[in-house]
Amino acid sequence: MALTVTRRTLAGLAGAFALPCLARADASWPDRQVRLIVPFGAGGAVDTLSRIVANAFGPAANGQTLVVENRSGAGGTIAGQAVAQARPDGYTLMMADLGANAIGKVLQPALGYDPATAFTPIIHLVNLPIVIIVPATSRVRTLDDLVALARGRADGITYASPGVGHVSHLAAELLARRAGVKFTAVHYRSGADVLRSVIANETEFSFPSVSTALPFVREEKVRAIAIGTPRPVPALPGVPAVAAQYPGFEAMTWHGICGPAGMDAALAARINTVFRAIVTNPEVKSAVETRQAAEVMAGSPADFAALVAGDIAKWTPVIREGNIRAE
Repeated sequence: MALTVTRRTLAGLAGAFALPCLARADASWPDRQVRLIVPFGAGGAVDTLSRIVANAFGPAANGQTLVVENRSGAGGTIAGQAVAQARPDGYTLMMADLGANAIGKVLQPALGYDPATAFTPIIHLVNLPIVIIVPATSRVRTLDDLVALARGRADGITYASPGVGHVSHLAAELLARRAGVKFTAVHYRSGADVLRSVIANETEFSFPSVSTALPFVREEKVRAIAIGTPRPVPALPGVPAVAAQYPGFEAMTWHGICGPAGMDAALAARINTVFRAIVTNPEVKSAVETRQAAEVMAGSPADFAALVAGDIAKWTPVIREGNIRAE
C-alpha cells in the first residue's frame, strides 16, 4: 500500500511543474516584497528558522524583503489553506511543515485542500532531529530499558506530545509498532508543557526536537537516550540512534519552502536558487546548526517533492491503523 501512495503522491507533486505557465521567472524575482507564511506562532523552532532566513534574504534577493507572517492554528493547516489559495506568482510562500504540507488530509479528512497536490515544493531547507528523553530521575537509561518498562506493564506507559499528529506523536507511535509495546499519548498545548511534564515525572518520556530538549539535557533535568534520525547528532555525542535497535527507523522534523500549486518551473528554480544561497551561507548555516541542531539540506524541488511523498507514505498507515485524528 505504501508504494501505491508514494507513486500517486509523487505524480501529484510532480504535476505542479507540468501545469500551464502562470508566472515567468528570471533574475528579476523578486522585484517587490515577498511574504513567508509560517504555520505556527512566534517563538517556536519553525518561527526561529523563518526569521534567520528572512534576515538574510535581501543580499540574495535583489535587496528585497521577506516578511514573516505567522498564521497558527489547526496543526498548521490554516496557513496551508491560505497558501494553497494564493496566486502562484512567487510572492506568497510558505515555510513548509509535515502536518500542513504532507499529512494534513490524512489527519483531517474534511480538510479543504490536499497537501499532496496543493503546493509546489521548492526547497528542503533543514532537518531538525528529534530525541527520546526521560526524566533525570528515571531508571531508564537506554532504549531497551524503555521498551522493557512498557512491556512489563499491561497498560503500557505514557508519553508527552505537543499535539495530535505532531512528528513527536507519530514517532512514538511508530516506535511502539516496531517494538510491539503500548505507549499512551498525553497531549499538551506546547513544547514547553511537554518538557515540564517529563521533568515533573508526569509522563515517562517524550520525543521532542533536539533544539527543544538540549538546554534541559545540559542542565541534567532530563536524560537523552536515543536519536530519531540514523545519523549522529553532534550536540548529543554518544547518544545512539533508534535505528541501531530498530533498523530503518527514521523520524524527524523538516522544514522547507513551498508555494501554491501551478508555479512555473523556471520560477520555482529561481526561488530555489535564492533560498539555497541563503541556507548555505556560512553565517546562516552556522546559526541553524548551532541554535537548532539542524542539518542543512538545500536540495532541488524534485528532492523536496520526494521527501514529502515519502513521509505521506510512511505516516499514513501509522495514522490510519492508530485511528489518529486531529479533528
